[in-house]
Amino acid sequence: MLFSYIIAENPPFKQIFLLLNYIFDPIFASARLEETARAMSNTEFQGKTVVITGAGGGLGSALVALFAERGARVVGCDQSLEALSSVAIASRHVFDLAKREEMEAAASAIVAQDGVPDILINNAGWTRAETLTALNAATIERELDLNLTGVMTFADPLTKAMAKRGSGSVVFVSSVNAIAHFGNPAYAAAKAGINAYAKAIAVELGRSGVRANVVCPGSIRTAAWDHRLEKNPEVLGKLKRLYPLGRIVEAREVAEAVVFLASSRSSGITGVVMPVDAGLTAGFLPFIDDILGG
Repeated sequence: MLFSYIIAENPPFKQIFLLLNYIFDPIFASARLEETARAMSNTEFQGKTVVITGAGGGLGSALVALFAERGARVVGCDQSLEALSSVAIASRHVFDLAKREEMEAAASAIVAQDGVPDILINNAGWTRAETLTALNAATIERELDLNLTGVMTFADPLTKAMAKRGSGSVVFVSSVNAIAHFGNPAYAAAKAGINAYAKAIAVELGRSGVRANVVCPGSIRTAAWDHRLEKNPEVLGKLKRLYPLGRIVEAREVAEAVVFLASSRSSGITGVVMPVDAGLTAGFLPFIDDILGG
């Protein structure tokens, strides 16, 4: 009260107080907002269960870490228990996406042991046939089975269980290969199928409270790329010419996009295909550099 009286009765004090308030209030407000954001980020998925396939890989590990940081109970899925060694994983399920019986059993086991997930992240994927010359009936079947048929077979019972409950968020990790041709033709065809499948879920299960979205990464800086760069350091320079941001993306950057689409912050977004590719699919940068002289 005394402090308020002094300010009210002494215009110079009042002016000084207003000036200090003008200077410092935005700083304090910003600090309060940052503190609130940190608190919210640590509890964003508190009480939520997220199932992540390919949880032991480069991107999978980043997804596990980020969801756990934000408070989620993480159910990790991969081909071996050794791949699921992260302490951030609360429950582990081992199966092969190329084996139908294992996938069906795993989906049932997840619901029985961990409940119907709140969030499903379909991240597992694999490719080796980099060009058309590498394709034959066996490689086509293998890559379609693993990247399309297997993903749909595993996701189908879980998304339907979400719909029956009345809520759920599904994010598929696809690829820029599904948007334009960058090689790996069988893998690209499978990923294009995943994009279509996600839209089917978005449209047909939306009224049942289920959202489905897709993230399409470009090349991701993971251990696999590090090994490639060790063999041929010049590859990185060639990559930089293609990407408008002058680099390939980090696993954490892709994980942040997945987490956003999985969260309530994107509650009005469904059926979206989002490239996270450092600008690769926005346009062909070498044409600007080499032809237009940009």
